Amino acid sequence: MATPSLPRILPCLDVTDIRFDSVVVVTDSINKLTDDNLKCLEEPLRKYSKLDELCGKSVVLVHTENIPSNRLIFSPTGKLNRDYDDVRSFADAAVKGIKRAREAGSISPLLVRPIDDSFPKAGLVATLGALHDLYVPLEIRETVFEKRTKVESLGIWCNNEARLKAGIEISSAIELGRIICRDIGGSDPERMAAQRVEEYVLEVFKDTGINVNIISDVNMFKKEYPLLAAVNRAADVVERHRGRIIFLEYVGDGSIEKTLFLVGKGITYDTGGADIKAGGVMAGMHRDKCGAAAVAGFFKTLSILKPKGLRVVGGMAMVRNSVGEESYVADEIITSRAGVRVRVGNTDAEGRMVMADLLCKFKEMALEAVNPELMTIATLTGHAVRAMGTHYTIIMDNGPAKLLQTAQTVQTVGDIFGDPFEISTIRREDYDFIAGKSEYEDVLQCNNQASSATPRGHQFPAAFLIRSSGLDKHGIDSDKPIPYSHLDIAGSSGPFPGVPTGAPLPALTAKYILNRLQ
Repeated sequence: MATPSLPRILPCLDVTDIRFDSVVVVTDSINKLTDDNLKCLEEPLRKYSKLDELCGKSVVLVHTENIPSNRLIFSPTGKLNRDYDDVRSFADAAVKGIKRAREAGSISPLLVRPIDDSFPKAGLVATLGALHDLYVPLEIRETVFEKRTKVESLGIWCNNEARLKAGIEISSAIELGRIICRDIGGSDPERMAAQRVEEYVLEVFKDTGINVNIISDVNMFKKEYPLLAAVNRAADVVERHRGRIIFLEYVGDGSIEKTLFLVGKGITYDTGGADIKAGGVMAGMHRDKCGAAAVAGFFKTLSILKPKGLRVVGGMAMVRNSVGEESYVADEIITSRAGVRVRVGNTDAEGRMVMADLLCKFKEMALEAVNPELMTIATLTGHAVRAMGTHYTIIMDNGPAKLLQTAQTVQTVGDIFGDPFEISTIRREDYDFIAGKSEYEDVLQCNNQASSATPRGHQFPAAFLIRSSGLDKHGIDSDKPIPYSHLDIAGSSGPFPGVPTGAPLPALTAKYILNRLQ
């Protein structure tokens, strides 16, 4: 396996450092080059701007004798002071600037983000943007040796050594987590079939302090995770496609003050099952495992930063939604781990099925845990994309999580770290929608229309997860309330074709890890 790794990240206090063969400036205006060390960049860019009106509007490459490499690239962010501008402009500009440097032949670019007061984490977000551009897919790293890296090193400039060191440490930890997320989430359905995800996870977390436990026994699935077992039935007849449940656990030093439980949807390929995805809409369904991939990525970041006082338990539901003679079908009634009778309405709503029993398991554990919070993370519905567009994770809180203002806090830190969220609400209509329609069942898993064509198509699945897992017994009316939030990353997980983004890893890192570092 090609071990996940970063290019060498080199701290830099001097833009004339001879280690770098290009300098990439990311800012909104040449006027920001006021630091004494950046004056040598201001003069050639001002001269060039008199010759080319695109300077400041699009990426330009300028020859200058003021730096050893002679290659100066200005990648403008555009305006930053309008109502709707946000810190992602720095990531976008860094992606474009580093890409232009590579196209010019640079193998050791230096990223320069002049210090200003526009956004507090602009430098870190710019660094993450540059690293996103430098990601090489796992299959390429494993099979095309000459393309295993895009650069030899990446320099990061700052005028403060302590701040520079801290920023590199945090951005490196987040990016290594995002690499895990992209490797699992973006790789094809055979390279990241469930048993190969198992192999990858075991290798990645070897000697890291992360405890890994794996269930592969189909009889255990049937007994403990019956809804997941139903989805796994068709795939189980093909050995290399058989499902896995992968449990991860991190326990920080010191007294535990917070316990976080994360369930990730890991559909290695989604054919739709018996309700097959017809009409050319199946392509890209290997990306239906990005929720579980995000859980694994978060644990990588945990293993590096090692926050104190935090325990995190993760569950990756790695199942292929195949079609065949053993397929589960609409109208089946399956009793969940929580004892809830679930009528299947649509086999293409398999994500909520594979997560529900894991959520129930974690609910049981949460009752004995210190200050617990539960989350599900999934590329769950096309409706999430229709409702909020691409780029945005949707978060929905149950009653106890609302009291903690989990959604509002995650949205705030997400905005700061360039990982934006939109907040939705689980309403009474969502519970009505999934209520059993006859004496036979307690809940209905789904209707038989696409979520994007169904009113409240991304909200009612959260109500299903709450009811089928038994979490509805732990709301604000309970003497044992458990905070739970559902994250739909269908829009934010990344484009296809293209590279997964690693969302919502930066926001979760900011919310649960960074405040626990010394």
